[in-house]
Amino acid sequence: MDHHVQLHPRLYDRIFQFGFNMFPEIPRPFNTTYSCFSVAMLPGNERQDVERGGKIIMPPSALEQLTRLNINYPMLFKITNKKTNRITHCGVLEFVADEGKVYLPLWMMHNLVLEEGDLLQIESVSLPVGKFAKFQPLSPDFLDITNPKAVLENCLRTFACLTSGDVIAVKYNQRVYELCVLETQPGNAISIIECDMNVEFAAPVGYRESEEVKNPEEEMVVDPADLMPEPSGFVAFRGTGNRLDGKRRKDSGPSESSPPKPVYVRGIPDYDYEIGTLRFLRHFTKSPQSNKEENGEFKAFSGEGFSLKRRN
Repeated sequence: MDHHVQLHPRLYDRIFQFGFNMFPEIPRPFNTTYSCFSVAMLPGNERQDVERGGKIIMPPSALEQLTRLNINYPMLFKITNKKTNRITHCGVLEFVADEGKVYLPLWMMHNLVLEEGDLLQIESVSLPVGKFAKFQPLSPDFLDITNPKAVLENCLRTFACLTSGDVIAVKYNQRVYELCVLETQPGNAISIIECDMNVEFAAPVGYRESEEVKNPEEEMVVDPADLMPEPSGFVAFRGTGNRLDGKRRKDSGPSESSPPKPVYVRGIPDYDYEIGTLRFLRHFTKSPQSNKEENGEFKAFSGEGFSLKRRN
């Protein structure tokens, strides 16, 4: 036998009077179409805070409608360009736009291939909290920053969410750097508000790693032995040979007339170096007339010649 319990109408009033709701209201989605414009078209002062982040400006009527729908917080939106079916996600910064209009950062307009005044569909969504994101700078200049990871993490504070495939823009030291969002976890679109997220970088577009370091001896164009001083003292058979008929020998080469090169040993310091002095080692080619005795060194056949025939 079934027993049905009936509550007095006054009891219903008391239940709802104290805020006890046995059937809480289910959030309803927000889905509206607006005309989109870049932030530069927003009347009033320049809004650099919008250009540097991933949030949009919506009209006041949107706030009233969102409040009635009882949507989840934080307010995140999926925006779609119906002409190209390009999709991205964003947050909202303020509700001060003119009715029927929304204002977007320029990089977001480029991602969605939008022009001034195009129609844009905006839907409320709930995204998972981000755990990982991988970025690829579109220029090697991004590596010139002292700490790129810290700069990116600081710039991402003005973003509400990230979408895989987007090209975001961050500003640092009066320069704008573009980065492609290669990967996001745990989904293709994530919320990055108050989250602990790991960030990685891929090699920038156009970046080439430095080639392997070659042996310095192979890179030398000039033979180090040519820069060493010539051997001092007597060098036997240093002269050139001549045929009696005046012809040159076929097997003779330039090596016969050139003195032997000193042996170059790498890594031996100059123990006679004096602090405050510089020594420049140069290779000089001596003329035949400089065959005189220098610094008391022995020079072969350097004496004076005498004729046996006396002159009157």
